Amino acid sequence: MQEELRKFTNNDEDDNQDENQAADDEVNQAADCGIVPAKNAEHAIHILTVIGQVEGHFILPPQNKTTKYEHIIPAFVAIEQDMSIDGLLIILNTVGGDVEAGLAIAELIHGMSKPTVSIVVGGGHSIGVPLAVSARKSFIVPSATMTIHPVRMNGIMLGVPQTMSYFDRMQERIISFVTRNSRIKSERFMELMMKKDELVMDVGAVLDGETAVSEGIIDSLGSLSEAVKCLNELIAEEKRAKEAEKDTEKEDKQ
Repeated sequence: MQEELRKFTNNDEDDNQDENQAADDEVNQAADCGIVPAKNAEHAIHILTVIGQVEGHFILPPQNKTTKYEHIIPAFVAIEQDMSIDGLLIILNTVGGDVEAGLAIAELIHGMSKPTVSIVVGGGHSIGVPLAVSARKSFIVPSATMTIHPVRMNGIMLGVPQTMSYFDRMQERIISFVTRNSRIKSERFMELMMKKDELVMDVGAVLDGETAVSEGIIDSLGSLSEAVKCLNELIAEEKRAKEAEKDTEKEDKQ
């Protein structure tokens, strides 16, 4: 009898050790990826970073710091379906990159049902502008900058009217997305895009944090704490709205 009890006790201890080891492995794996799980937080917030260069259909050199769209797109699907996640905080420090990949990521952020907040730290250049405005609320730190310039492409291309037409349509897609998701007008955005004497090798404009807010591209000037506070408020507001909707449905049934 005592031997059986010892076996059961040992089995329970082994199970607990396995569970603890699995939990430790998950935390270590998250830490290796640069993600530190928050404890005792007000709401369950998932952090997603867009850093370096947005990599699209072509693989960039290994020394480049990149955000790969084939990695980040499935993450949005998982976040949208995960009932344990209440909201998403997107932290941007990007030089830009592939236009179509960046627009695809921006559209996915914009189409999420869960509250989303973005904050630009360091830089939100080029295709980083649509990514920044894709969230419900956008923030930028005072020292960050955003570069706005026309669509451009490196490498060999055909010098035919159809090529210029393709660039124009792609540029219209960017302008349309930014103006639909911010307070800036398309005419003003085009003026900044075609501004001369500011960029050495290109036309365009570089905006600091305060200017990006005054131009209507970004919603607010603020730090991380303000972005997290805003996201918590959006989550709480959405939860209250859902509870009110449930109460209304109950009353209707009665």
